[in-house]
Amino acid sequence: MCLIVLAWKADARYALLLGANRDEFHQRPSAPAGHWREAPQVLAGRDLKAGGTWLGVTRGGRFAAVTNYRDPRQQRPDVRSRGELAGAFLTGTDTARNYARSAHALRGAYNPFNLIVGDPEECWFVGSREREPLALKPGLHGLSNASLDTPWPKVERSRRMLDEALASIDPERALLAGLADRSEAPDRELPDTGIGLELERHLSPAFIVGDQYGTRASTVLTIRTDGVIRLVEQAYGPRGVPGARAEFEI
Repeated sequence: MCLIVLAWKADARYALLLGANRDEFHQRPSAPAGHWREAPQVLAGRDLKAGGTWLGVTRGGRFAAVTNYRDPRQQRPDVRSRGELAGAFLTGTDTARNYARSAHALRGAYNPFNLIVGDPEECWFVGSREREPLALKPGLHGLSNASLDTPWPKVERSRRMLDEALASIDPERALLAGLADRSEAPDRELPDTGIGLELERHLSPAFIVGDQYGTRASTVLTIRTDGVIRLVEQAYGPRGVPGARAEFEI
């Protein structure tokens, strides 16, 4: 997962309105969003190579999402999968606050990551580069492969798009459409994360297109203030070709 924007307690209709793009190698095996057989309360996609998930929610409204923190100097091949951080929260019973503290204490066991965990009452950000977990304040937030609300072009554009989606007649549909933005950022606005200008440019859109690597799924998760939970997932193949679309209401 490489882009997450969320409106946390920012609208009378929603406790949470979250949109996310999962960017990954197309050959990495994964299962689309669905209820897990061994934990049917969990609705999430699944990484079939290492386990865990990039984004999910439970019937009780627990939600979690994870992104990588881009730092090519600190990538170790022998560490645990970051997807297990999100999966363990969804299948567990710890409060979001307590789990955030536990995940932060274990951050050295993983390559650099960003993690969001929450429920209808509280939402926490855990960054492996941060000194401590952060309780999110009500409002609009954005996250890519740097720390929370770092003003990368894709984050800033997507956060504005989220604001416009909230003002639309159908925020869910507008947010899903906005996640498909394939426009590259101007070179002068690109971050320097140590991967070179050409790759920075290629990874700058909200939606990444490629033969080997790109956006594999766009997901919108809503937790309404009346308790209704919805998840919509649009899958994509190489070169951004649309695949299956799934909708769930729990």
